[in-house]
Amino acid sequence: MTGQDPMSAVQIDTTRPHPARMYDWYLGGKDNYPVDEEMGRQMLTLDPRVPVMARVNRAFMHRATRRLAGSGVRQFLDIGTGIPTEPNLHQIAQRTAPDARVVYCDNDPIVLAHAAALLRGTDEGATAYLQADVRDPDAILEGARKVLDFTRPVALSLIALLHFVPDEDGAHDLVRRLLAELPSGSHLVMTHATADFTPEESKAATEKLRAAGVTLALRSREEFTRFFDGLDLVEPGVEVPHRWHPELGEPVPGQDDGVIPGYGAVGRKP
Repeated sequence: MTGQDPMSAVQIDTTRPHPARMYDWYLGGKDNYPVDEEMGRQMLTLDPRVPVMARVNRAFMHRATRRLAGSGVRQFLDIGTGIPTEPNLHQIAQRTAPDARVVYCDNDPIVLAHAAALLRGTDEGATAYLQADVRDPDAILEGARKVLDFTRPVALSLIALLHFVPDEDGAHDLVRRLLAELPSGSHLVMTHATADFTPEESKAATEKLRAAGVTLALRSREEFTRFFDGLDLVEPGVEVPHRWHPELGEPVPGQDDGVIPGYGAVGRKP
């Protein structure tokens, strides 16, 4: 499956910053626009460690994927993929399990334009890309079913995504809807930004982003943990992302130089 033709993508809006492109800028990528860099620089004035946070989230995804692939999970649904930065999730999974099947999903057309990079996987496995929004779980599930077998466990990956989905859009309900279609033995892999550690900086960041048309819904530890209701948390449970199984990957430079204002966890569906 090769995903959609990039030429059919809707026009990219370069008048407002987009989280995927800002994330790309934080990671040192080139697939962003002046509006994304401008907002990124404003975020750095509030907390210069934002690029470290971006890398910490990505490193968490790598470690969680290694653990799950190593424990027998062979299917991954990654929503909020972002602009490809190697190694991608499928590369991590297929190094351990060459037959792993991965479906990526994002709502920014610029990610679609780079879908070919996401689709270079092993011959034994499969990779695919969906252009869809997490707020439309039915469309995601319909597309994912064409590649993934929903009678076998699936790892649902939502890395640094749901803090862009406010409560009025039903963030917790969206996760429940996605998990409801997945069988026993499936996993939820999540990271999420919080204001628990940096309330003043977080408030200023939320206001700046809102003024630029980007919603930031920072959630407390309790609110984050609610996403895992009905799941069995994989030890050590809810943690600051870089402290979740650090032995499974290399540390991110600077991760211990100050607070990482976020949480990460993996939960298994009974």
